[in-house]
Amino acid sequence: MKSQISTPRFTPFAPLRFTQLLSATPRGARLARLLATQQLTEWGWPASCTASESAALVVAELAANAVTHGRVRGRCFRLSLAVDAPDTLRVEVADPRGDRPPRPRTAAVADLTAESGRGLLLVDALATRWGSVPYPPSGKTVWACLPLP
Repeated sequence: MKSQISTPRFTPFAPLRFTQLLSATPRGARLARLLATQQLTEWGWPASCTASESAALVVAELAANAVTHGRVRGRCFRLSLAVDAPDTLRVEVADPRGDRPPRPRTAAVADLTAESGRGLLLVDALATRWGSVPYPPSGKTVWACLPLP
């Protein structure tokens, strides 16, 4: 009788994607953060891990900016999460205002006593790279790539 030697099957990486339209309100921005945390938990990164905490902060900042600076009455913003590679999470927030590309303030210019103005500095510190692209016909998508363990 021959013994059977099993070889592990090659399983290609399956990309993970999540997209949701949300109201351009503070409540919609809060919901974006909660949905991102919930989705990452379903994908295997619990809310208490560094990757999930970083993603929650980046989503919160980008969603708050979309609601504050990218809002057009009657239009929503879109949250998208994607794991296209096993070690990178891509966060995207699209809003209908393309005339206001994001511009981070430098640490020297940011007023340390101000209640706002440092969100993109936080995104820059947590993301391996980030930027924005036009979102036709008139909006923009701000994206950030975060490392995954």
